[in-house]
Amino acid sequence: MSLHPIPAADALARLHEFSAVIDARSESEYALDRLPGAVNWPSLHDEERVRVGTLYRQVNPFEARKLGAALVARNIAAHIEREAMDKPKHWQPLLYCWRGGQRSGALALVLGQIGFRAHLIEGGYKAFRNAMRADLPDQAQRLGYRVVCGPTGSGKTRLLHALARAGAQVLDLEALASHRASVLGLIPGQPQPSQKHFEMRVWEALRALDPARPVFVEAESKKIGNVALPDALVEAMRASPCLRVDLPEDERVALLLEDYPFFVSDPDFFCRRLDTLAALRGRAVVDAWKTQVAAGQTEAVVRELLEKHYDPGYAASTRRHFAQFDQAVPVLLADRSDATLARASRDILARS
Repeated sequence: MSLHPIPAADALARLHEFSAVIDARSESEYALDRLPGAVNWPSLHDEERVRVGTLYRQVNPFEARKLGAALVARNIAAHIEREAMDKPKHWQPLLYCWRGGQRSGALALVLGQIGFRAHLIEGGYKAFRNAMRADLPDQAQRLGYRVVCGPTGSGKTRLLHALARAGAQVLDLEALASHRASVLGLIPGQPQPSQKHFEMRVWEALRALDPARPVFVEAESKKIGNVALPDALVEAMRASPCLRVDLPEDERVALLLEDYPFFVSDPDFFCRRLDTLAALRGRAVVDAWKTQVAAGQTEAVVRELLEKHYDPGYAASTRRHFAQFDQAVPVLLADRSDATLARASRDILARS
């Protein structure tokens, strides 16, 4: 048998060395958060965990363990038949469950008996998450950031993507959060990750970046939708050099209509998002905007949102949060075209 326990801190540092990372928890646990690149081989499925737990409480632990053992054995057999039959002998998986190791231990035992070099994280997911959270501040602070600032609709995200295409290192926090970072930034049909999984995504992205090269990142508040940025990352970004993107107002309106297609294609959803502004702008103002949307005057509403909601106080707020905003390098975009963004990216990288 080849079974190898490994401390969580070692698993953290050596994650790239394993042939596969296997999460032996149930589907709902896996969906809430998981290690980077992990695949789900549940030793007990969600409904099976409920059955075993009910038997444990209502009958006794011995009967529950018998049922659990039968279910786990059946599931492990199915996973091996489906996933492991084509694996070579040198395949080395890293396994984990929640904390105690019973579910992942059973799977590791069978894989080890086959002859695979199966590694088991000591303390499971919980220990790994604790190690990741302890490592996250170091990962955030070892990098040098260039913070892309600019009012709503100025093309910050598009510029970030253009910089990535030009070869720059980019940290796209909105992509990691599945949210556009404004009150209206919810992406229809695309739920945000849990707070735990967002932190795991950020850690995974940070550890892949080279500290010898600048990292371009969009200016964000402490929260993107329902998820919060790690404090160490917020502090590092707010102390970093800034770029300020400027785009003419007509171009900003057109850009927002392109980047938020549901403003036009799903007016009911847009109106529900506008309702979230009632406490800030007043019910009468929001109802007037909704009436305009219903009448097909969405462009006028977007323009007014910029003038009355987003732009007032933007510079003062950014200056208050980002220490080097007053020295920001200007990035003046004549329009929102790909060619203009590509030229701006080349200029920025030449200066960097």
